[in-house]
Amino acid sequence: MRDKIIETILNNQDEFISGEELSKQLGISRAAVWKHIKVLKEQGYNIESVNKKGYRLVKKPDDLLTYNNICHELDTNFMGRRIEHFDTINSTNDYAKSIASESLDGTIIISEEQTKGKGRLGRQWHSKSSEGIWMSAILKPNISPYKAPFITLIAGASIVSALNKLGVSSQIKWPNDIIINNKKVAGILTELSAEIERINYIVLGIGINVKTMEFSQEISEIATSLYKENYRISRVDIVRSIIVEFERLYLEYINKGLKESTLEICREYSAIIGKEIYILQGDSKELVRCIDINDQGNLVIKDNSDKTREIMSGEVSIRGVKGYV
Repeated sequence: MRDKIIETILNNQDEFISGEELSKQLGISRAAVWKHIKVLKEQGYNIESVNKKGYRLVKKPDDLLTYNNICHELDTNFMGRRIEHFDTINSTNDYAKSIASESLDGTIIISEEQTKGKGRLGRQWHSKSSEGIWMSAILKPNISPYKAPFITLIAGASIVSALNKLGVSSQIKWPNDIIINNKKVAGILTELSAEIERINYIVLGIGINVKTMEFSQEISEIATSLYKENYRISRVDIVRSIIVEFERLYLEYINKGLKESTLEICREYSAIIGKEIYILQGDSKELVRCIDINDQGNLVIKDNSDKTREIMSGEVSIRGVKGYV
């Protein structure tokens, strides 16, 4: 019921809507309407109440990552049509995996805080309350498991495309890190449940540092946030933009087998093409030059013997010669 109230107020943002009208539309008493409005105000909705006029949303909330705020005017077919929002959770990926089998395709889990957020290779991802975007999407594509790694590139392309459209100058460090000014601002963690010939589900985790201004000593030289780079952008706008960009590229790939748009974005915004990088595998470190991202989404490199090789996502780690990239 509360969701219906805020949806109605969002749809009538510039106009007052009376308690009587709300009670008629929703089939509840005016006292019940008032109680719901009171709770919404406590949650952070700036709702004006005027005697004999009713209720009006003074300002569209741009930092409440609730279903109503994200989905209001969201133009997607299936992504984000169901969103579960938490104040705190251990890990959005872990929770998504626990409910994935029974969940709708495109379901999104988002939390203000993660107590056990994780990145690649089991590393901890610092996920403080209200300082970032910590979310996971549940996907159920009808494709062979060997085609799943490309979805990580789709996610990277979606994030960097969304951020640049919002005015944030960002790049991709293949295959799953987003970079601003040579420092990591966002990461992607893709986890797959599959059988030999079919995918049960994919959980796509995305973490974006938005408001964090101080980082621990161990990552202070390689991590940054949107606010730290002087980008003041609504978290709601970021999430909504990523969802829209992702669905477009994802459906091109799942339904039509098309990769061109994703690859074009990954190449255009690459942080490593044309640069020397270190390829890390176990205890070994090899200096190579990044040449391209090929049509399969693999990284093309040239080693010291002038031999060209391909690297698949997940085979190795990459480190820049100077700084993070």
